[in-house]
Amino acid sequence: MATVLVVEDDEFVRAELIQALAGRHAVRSAGRALDALREITRNPPDVVVLDLGLPDLDGAEALKMMRGVSDVPVIVATARDDEAEIVRLLRAGADDYLVKPFSGEHLEARLEAVLRRTRKAAAPPAVLRVGGLEVDLNRREATLDGVPLSLTRREFDLLAYLAARADRVVSRRELRTEVWRQAYGEDQTIDVHLSWLRRKLGETAAAPRYLHTVRGVGVMLSAPRD
Repeated sequence: MATVLVVEDDEFVRAELIQALAGRHAVRSAGRALDALREITRNPPDVVVLDLGLPDLDGAEALKMMRGVSDVPVIVATARDDEAEIVRLLRAGADDYLVKPFSGEHLEARLEAVLRRTRKAAAPPAVLRVGGLEVDLNRREATLDGVPLSLTRREFDLLAYLAARADRVVSRRELRTEVWRQAYGEDQTIDVHLSWLRRKLGETAAAPRYLHTVRGVGVMLSAPRD
């Protein structure tokens, strides 16, 4: 049973969606974008159904903010039957979309398809090892020389992505696309997370051990040679 977060400000529509999904899924709901962001960061669901017409924040902006804190699959529910708008949302990080009105059966089919794709993609090797660094992808835990690392969700995703590509330079554009799931954005966000990750690995940009910046190209995770 998957956990679905329904983000919809219309109480009547929200109740209908919850009724359509209840029994097959554990359903939570939010009527505002900021409430949804709190739900995602505190207790991430398996998938989000996101309405674009929210009272506190445009749905497209809400999607961008969600992608900044989580890689949870997002199905956009929109009344905007415009191809350019839909393409923009998919490029901004949406996993699928539904044009209103739609039936409960249609929504369920889209949910199942998205969950199949994301669960299939989430079947990597159990543990990645780079020097004294171990990253357990199934448990979402990392240790350095046997000592557990306290990582945020995004820090773990970043470390895991780099560990899976050890000894290879990964561009910031690739990190933005594959880890942040954003086609466009500021590299400063990536640099800040790399800085936090370095601190937890006990190193600095000036004296790296695992995380090496290749100026003008990207960053590489490799085992220390000392």
